Amino acid sequence: MAVRHLIACLLSVCAMVEVCAVEKNPALERYHFQAALMGTRFQIVLYGKDQETATKAANAAFAIGKEVEKACSDYDVTSELMTLMKPPASQKVSALLADVLEKSLAIAEETNGAFDPTLGGHSWNWRRARTREKLPTDEAIAAAIKISGWQHLTITKDKQVRKAIPGMKLDLGGIAKGYAADRMLEILRNNGIKRATVAAGGDVRLGDAPPNTNGWKVGLKTLASDPNEPQTRHPYLVLSNCAVSTSGDLHQFIEIDGLRYSHIVDPATGLGLTRRVSATVVALTATRSDALATACCVSPELAKSMLEKDGVEKLLVITHDPDSDLTQTSSANFPKIHQPKTVPVEK
Repeated sequence: MAVRHLIACLLSVCAMVEVCAVEKNPALERYHFQAALMGTRFQIVLYGKDQETATKAANAAFAIGKEVEKACSDYDVTSELMTLMKPPASQKVSALLADVLEKSLAIAEETNGAFDPTLGGHSWNWRRARTREKLPTDEAIAAAIKISGWQHLTITKDKQVRKAIPGMKLDLGGIAKGYAADRMLEILRNNGIKRATVAAGGDVRLGDAPPNTNGWKVGLKTLASDPNEPQTRHPYLVLSNCAVSTSGDLHQFIEIDGLRYSHIVDPATGLGLTRRVSATVVALTATRSDALATACCVSPELAKSMLEKDGVEKLLVITHDPDSDLTQTSSANFPKIHQPKTVPVEK
């Protein structure tokens, strides 16, 4: 599962979300808000009738984002998730955490464990490895494997969570930001704001298109991107009423003994991926796009299956073989990728 750190989210669909072909609309004004949540910068861009209405809606959205962070963080020792990892084996949790866990387990089953919320042991091992620039020991990896497995985590209808393995560690880093973005857009809509977007690092949730446009312009950062290029120079999608997430190792990686390791942990090895890959998923919700983007990086088989389907989710995969160029593959229904306009360089 992806370990998302306090610095910028790796290989993100750019947190920049711009309006495509905006025209002035006197009835609605554009407003921008941002806040630090879950170790990254959450941004809201919305269209509202006045500053007071826009600010009230944005504050309500950030409040639910804070609730998700408090429930799902595995960095905050006082979070509900951290409490759940302690004894006893069975505990009742809040409706919010139960919802995130239920969605996590459903996607874990769907992806055959390529996404797994019980890989906290691996995540913690890899965080230490990145800090020390030294791989986890075989003993540490074996211990993490012993306390993992999504099949050993269950939730009852009355929100009772049971961990069948003592010492199980949970990590919701590969789904919580997407879930928060979904909930935040829901709050904006409940406050009368329909034309809005929430960007949470590499996860972007889009509402109705801005006035007089076909959609929001969402920048893409993948293995094919130059990490030093400004966001306005990256290719982009034009979308509305959906979500986009990208995972990969463009920014977050470490080299140990001459080998490059991604921040995305392979559950089969307990180590960061050494196969260079990025996955961009367009889905109806950011909860799904967030988790599936990580899962498609972990599992080539899952990615292949999604690429061959003409389903609701859409996928773009870019791989890099050291002995060859980048290979880009997309599902037939993937949205059109627009190229930025080039600006002539003055001589």
